[in-house]
Amino acid sequence: MNHMIRIIMHGCNGKMGQVITSIVEKRTDCTIVAGIDYNTKQLNDYPVFESLDLCDIDGDVLIDFSIASSLSGLLSAIKIKKLPSVLCTTGFSEEDVAAIHETSKDVAILYSRNMSLGVNLLIDLVQKATNILADAGFDIEIIEKHHNQKIDAPSGTALAFADAINEVASEPYTYVFDRSKSLEKRTEKEIGIHAIRGGTIVGEHSIIFAGRDEVIELKHNANSKEVFAVGAVDAARFLAGKSAGFYTMKDVIAN
Repeated sequence: MNHMIRIIMHGCNGKMGQVITSIVEKRTDCTIVAGIDYNTKQLNDYPVFESLDLCDIDGDVLIDFSIASSLSGLLSAIKIKKLPSVLCTTGFSEEDVAAIHETSKDVAILYSRNMSLGVNLLIDLVQKATNILADAGFDIEIIEKHHNQKIDAPSGTALAFADAINEVASEPYTYVFDRSKSLEKRTEKEIGIHAIRGGTIVGEHSIIFAGRDEVIELKHNANSKEVFAVGAVDAARFLAGKSAGFYTMKDVIAN
């Protein structure tokens, strides 16, 4: 699409909704035409509606940064409106992800567990490293660090790295989250996943390939929430006008 992309921001009054709003204000290829939030206070130039069902303004694409519990109603609304949607909310269950895939048969949906372009590029690099190093006997460990307000562990992004490794591994790895309960050495086919919580760390992920006398570490640092916002807006630009289907940030990077 070459015209100005019209974005509907779902969760517009939340922290990420406001970060995305500030990002879009600086761009010339897209604009936010409406916001959706249970708190309908208008914080920006665009009108705010309590739900997508009540929104009477047309958009080309929706960006969702809200809460997982709102997914069911949102999927129903975007299916009815045939509104391409970038889903950035975290904490979805397996059933939620299955529902997202089912809805994508009727409307374009982009969903990734991390919206950073850098993280998604790193996932590709991790898979390439796995192809070479796993069969060479390198052990794989993942360390993730986040702020002290994060309630879930490990992070969805850490699991995304582990899942990406298993996608290309000749034999599947098992995930180990706590080594304190067993007095035995690690096996060859396990990935240790470790979570650190402290301060205001936005997000750090390290994937360590440890071999005999050499270590390779692939790392990503997010220094602000803007990296996720920029990725979400780029994803929205990519998805606008797309036919029904399930898309990920890999598609945005490859575009």
